[in-house]
Amino acid sequence: MTDRPAPATEVVPGRQDVPRQDFIRQIVREDLASGKHAAIRTRFPPEPNGYLHIGHAKAICLDFGIAAEFGGRCNLRFDDTNPAKEDPEYVAAIQEDVRWLGFDWASLRHASDYFEVFYLGAEKLIRQGDAFVCDLSAEEVREYRGTLTEPGRNSPYRERSIEENLDLFRRMRAGEFADGSRTLRAKIDMASGNIAMRDPAIYRIKKVPHQNTGDAWPIYPMYDYAHSLSDAIEGITHSLCTLEFEDRRPLYDWCVDKVDLAGHPELLQPLLDRGFPLEAAKPRQIEFSRLNFNYLVMSKRKLLALVEDGLVDGWDDPRMPTLQGIRRRGYTPSALRLMVDRVGVSKQNSLLDIGVLEGALRDDLDARAPRRMAVLDPLKVVLANLAEGHEESLVFPNHPKDESQGTREIPFSRELWIEREDFAEVPPKGFKRLVPGGDVRLRGAGIIRCDEVVKDADGNVVELRCTLDPESRPGMEGANRKVKGTIHWVSARHAVAAEIRLYDRLFTVPDPDVDEGGKSYRDYLNPESRRVVTGYVEPAAATAEPEQSFQFERNGYFVADRRDHRGDAPVFNRSVTLRDTWARKP
Repeated sequence: MTDRPAPATEVVPGRQDVPRQDFIRQIVREDLASGKHAAIRTRFPPEPNGYLHIGHAKAICLDFGIAAEFGGRCNLRFDDTNPAKEDPEYVAAIQEDVRWLGFDWASLRHASDYFEVFYLGAEKLIRQGDAFVCDLSAEEVREYRGTLTEPGRNSPYRERSIEENLDLFRRMRAGEFADGSRTLRAKIDMASGNIAMRDPAIYRIKKVPHQNTGDAWPIYPMYDYAHSLSDAIEGITHSLCTLEFEDRRPLYDWCVDKVDLAGHPELLQPLLDRGFPLEAAKPRQIEFSRLNFNYLVMSKRKLLALVEDGLVDGWDDPRMPTLQGIRRRGYTPSALRLMVDRVGVSKQNSLLDIGVLEGALRDDLDARAPRRMAVLDPLKVVLANLAEGHEESLVFPNHPKDESQGTREIPFSRELWIEREDFAEVPPKGFKRLVPGGDVRLRGAGIIRCDEVVKDADGNVVELRCTLDPESRPGMEGANRKVKGTIHWVSARHAVAAEIRLYDRLFTVPDPDVDEGGKSYRDYLNPESRRVVTGYVEPAAATAEPEQSFQFERNGYFVADRRDHRGDAPVFNRSVTLRDTWARKP
């Protein structure tokens, strides 16, 4: 258990510093103004059974962001009540992801911290006549539950006496019964129109070791029960969750009200004995829409299948929607926070265009990513009128709109690399770059004319012999001579060979989750989602630190790979293109 003050809200580039307006913040403002709450308490409660994905970014920004905006506190709490699916690897990754997004927690908690309180609360429910031990199997429970149009039937064990229920529950706790043979169920209403209220299970027998409590517990609480009481124990004022929990809100409130931790502080004694700071209160659950983007799948089952079947290169593959993956792709915390602000908060689920996410990254990186020159598909240019050993340095700004980023020197020599697509022997209509006998401006260096096209035995263009106009050099009288195009370049003598990974969308259709005509999401995998080329980068790019982002001029935004990049063997991942090329696809 760790406690620390909540951080101040971090400024997101491109966002105006004005109070944000949405229905959740309005509720918070009204609760503070009315005196209902003196301080705001929120929590982010992931289950450590997988890696966080981009959908969680919205929840993280809301939970931590709202607490910070209103001077409150936000806990990170692991909902670790299902040990069979949980792993310390996920715990570590989740903490890393939250901090990477720019947030820190007031207190680090686990639902397993509260197992004794959950158990005492369950005994209280039994003594009140609000819970009973049921011997129905899982299949029988489903048969008794009824349907959306038909009420359920009471379990034949529903009227057991309080004494019998207490005895059986304590024996469940002692490990006397087999897995799945009995459950503790809430006694609510089997005729309720809300199926979640039809005597739901609140404890099950599961003899699985727990990462925090070992073999101490052969029974574990169900999510709805543990989650609601965890919020109450921590004094959470506003329990923010996604819309699929809307139907479960009555059960959330039922658990909080019936156990009534605030009115029965003796139930909290096990935590007080262990030194936990407690502020038991009645929380309010508020639901908001999930964050869903097209061209992605978010299902943990499908993402696991992609990893296990080798269709991607692990959980941090830059094509994956995990926070580990998009971080490696080059997405920045500020870009994700900007995206969350732009999407806003609503009660309406929708499938958002992934262009919103990509646009936020472009805007973020355009404002602050240094510029570098890189050639991804190289074609040799020889400036025949320069001496064999010619070498000089040209001064370039690191960012055209931000003088504070300073300048850098780029070497310039007789032999250069340019992009192959910047030359056309037979140019298409409107082509404004280099052609035989034509002129083009080399960015920051001068104007060249193509005099000769050199081909290999197969007729492929392998070299262009050109003339550099000396009067067009920087500072010369002819430097402003008008030509139709400007292209980038790197010095062949000084450029560093780099592995360039060209990432694109993982799926070819907007909604790969829709199964039509016998096809599944696997059938829509984009074969062009990852291409690897060897290109050349200017020396100042090669020396980048891992995770440093750049705009490779005219090519897009790239990041030095956080795992594989080295100064002597650079590796860059394309984060996003300069423009949305998918918008023009049919």
